[in-house]
Amino acid sequence: MPIVRRLVLRTSSDGRRSASRALAFLACLVLAACASHAPPRTSAWPAIADAGQLVVVTSADWDDTHGALRRFERNGDGWREVGAAVPVMLGRSGSAWGIGVHPPLAESVAGPRKREGDGRAPAGVFRIGTAFGYPAAAATALPYAAMDAGDWCIDVADSPLYNRIVNVRDVGKDAIAGSTEPMRRDLHADGDVRYRLGFVIEHNPQARAGGGSCIFAHLWRQPGETTAGCTAMDEAAMQDLLAWLDDARHPLFVLLPRAVYDEYRQAWTLPAP
Repeated sequence: MPIVRRLVLRTSSDGRRSASRALAFLACLVLAACASHAPPRTSAWPAIADAGQLVVVTSADWDDTHGALRRFERNGDGWREVGAAVPVMLGRSGSAWGIGVHPPLAESVAGPRKREGDGRAPAGVFRIGTAFGYPAAAATALPYAAMDAGDWCIDVADSPLYNRIVNVRDVGKDAIAGSTEPMRRDLHADGDVRYRLGFVIEHNPQARAGGGSCIFAHLWRQPGETTAGCTAMDEAAMQDLLAWLDDARHPLFVLLPRAVYDEYRQAWTLPAP
């Protein structure tokens, strides 16, 4: 307000030319203030600038357990869709803002926040990590880790190994006590096929206690079955996705409700739906 008052006094004494200059200066101040509150662009978070591939999952709203997965690859300054959309299943409670590589969110931003055990798939933008599975190898250009009976993902929030895949032979049996995530579910969970093929979605990479852990894209046992917070699909879709993904192209995984995706698309330079 003091700046505005001084400008008004000057315009009254210097005439129309000074008034025009003052108004132009005020307009610049307003534009600068608006720009300071605008959503961050690509330069604010280099992960999206480096990405050559995007896996994009959208759902109807925060509580929806169904989604559609689409693939995009960098095409000049924009994105080109690859293949057709495929259905996926999300957490049993829907989705919630997660901890990824997207710009930090203000506390006032609407939507639930991901926490351990809430049954929600983390929403936002995340790096894609290692592929994994039961076979010795898989057709993918992602790093691949064959799981064995000793591999577990630690979902115990107060563990120093929280949100990490470890093997009993390296950490000892006491270190996996309380974890509910054996990576060979076929051996530990009555032949469960869900982790036969999948990849890590790098949610909560700093392993913030209670922030959510062991988030994967993996197979579903049957269409319509929800997850504990992962993204599940049929085996053909997973094989196509793994064959397409290339670690050298810095792929990212995006999951958002459709209205939220539309709200952030331009600011985050995401593909048009």
